[in-house]
Amino acid sequence: MAGADGASAALQRRDLCARGIRLAGKMRSDVVDLLEAYAERQGLDASASVAAVEGVPAAAVERWDEQTGTQRLLENLAAYRAFRALLAQMLEEHREQLGEADTALGRALAAVLLQVSAFAYHLEELLRLESRGTPGQEEEEEEEDGPPPQPHGLFEQKLRGLGVLRELAQWAVRSARDLRQLAKPSPAASSAPGPAESP
Repeated sequence: MAGADGASAALQRRDLCARGIRLAGKMRSDVVDLLEAYAERQGLDASASVAAVEGVPAAAVERWDEQTGTQRLLENLAAYRAFRALLAQMLEEHREQLGEADTALGRALAAVLLQVSAFAYHLEELLRLESRGTPGQEEEEEEEDGPPPQPHGLFEQKLRGLGVLRELAQWAVRSARDLRQLAKPSPAASSAPGPAESP
């Protein structure tokens, strides 16, 4: 009976991972389009060098292959919660600056914000399945974090927005990679809470 439950959970995990990979691919495509539109609208070079954005963990990670499935999900979830707050702040700033004058960019920002929120919810589902619990503590931590810090000037706002979108595109790539790894059948790795075994 336990074997049947395990097989069912593995199938459910693979299904959730497959859907998550599709969501991440669509999100990356939309973010890349938004990044180009945003840079053009703000008069910025899309390839301009931008400092790391405060409050957003970098998508790059050392010893990626040593992470457990739960570690991957927790890092992804923390990142998308941060992006949700940052995008909401960007949308508010955009409305304050332009009102309804630039509805296309505002709509695109709102659409990506919705995708990020949906993806965070999807990751919570996967995390509940992976840990057989609820990620309630992480939600409490999110509430305690408060809003992201405000940039000081308009140009800083624009550059910060560029950095947020660029890092979000990188996270979408990492998320798809993480979910592909999680979908692989590895009963030993999924049942053991410790680090993945070295090859």
